[in-house]
Amino acid sequence: MSYSITVFTPTYNRRETLNKLYLSLIRQSFKDFEWLVVDDGSLDDTKSLINQYKNEGILNIQYYYQKNSGKHIAINRGLDLAKGEWFFIVDSDDSLPWNSLAVLNRYMQNIETGLSGVVARKAFENFNLIGDKFESHSFISDHIERRYIKNLNGDLAEVYKTEVMKLYKFPIFEHQKFCAEGLMWNRIAKENKALFVNNIVYFAEYLENGLSDNSIKNRRESPDYAMLLYKELSEDRRLGIRMKARTYINYWRFSFFSNYSFYKNWMNINKNFLALLLLPLGFSMMIRDNYYLKNK
Repeated sequence: MSYSITVFTPTYNRRETLNKLYLSLIRQSFKDFEWLVVDDGSLDDTKSLINQYKNEGILNIQYYYQKNSGKHIAINRGLDLAKGEWFFIVDSDDSLPWNSLAVLNRYMQNIETGLSGVVARKAFENFNLIGDKFESHSFISDHIERRYIKNLNGDLAEVYKTEVMKLYKFPIFEHQKFCAEGLMWNRIAKENKALFVNNIVYFAEYLENGLSDNSIKNRRESPDYAMLLYKELSEDRRLGIRMKARTYINYWRFSFFSNYSFYKNWMNINKNFLALLLLPLGFSMMIRDNYYLKNK
């Protein structure tokens, strides 16, 4: 059986927060969707809770358990399992407004030929937007142009065609469990445009000790992913010199935690001379991070 939308939830030890998301999915006015949950090795008996939801028979639910490998690997597995035409990542500590999927479906059904996604707004539960306001209600763009050229900051709710996302799965680095989703969105942006809309379709909650809260620590522990993110971003020809400089600084910032030599890491960015000049700034950022994490 196929669905219009796969609502995909990667989860790890979030049994206590999943019910809020479950209730928000039950309340959706649009019903042609599945809820696909990939459990990234939870130790809190998430499985029994999901089985309880499945037994209630209200939603179409798929559940898959994997050994703890990281959210990005859970997303890869979700893309393999998805039965929906569109793929919508909704974290296990967040929820959706009652009309979220109906709003998204309306845009999906009328999307222009050649567009691969619909990108809408995240907000807190008091409806305060997360991030900068759009200048217009809707516009066509991509993640790189929106973030680094238009300078529109903030988390957004990205929904792309499943067949498109499958082309941009995350690579696998052994023993590294964190990769920013931006790597996938940046890769999609190289060849795909999306419709950006101002509608709020997602309620976000940033929990203490969540992935967002531990971003610097996670990138240090998974430096190959962090370096790959900034390397690929630096190669986008649309970026101005100041933004390229920032990507090189961040590249070096996390390179000090990799197992490779300085020379190999420099080779990895094609011995770029500007990058070499910015190495000291990357080192200073690393020292600043040390102070921040020590006093956090």
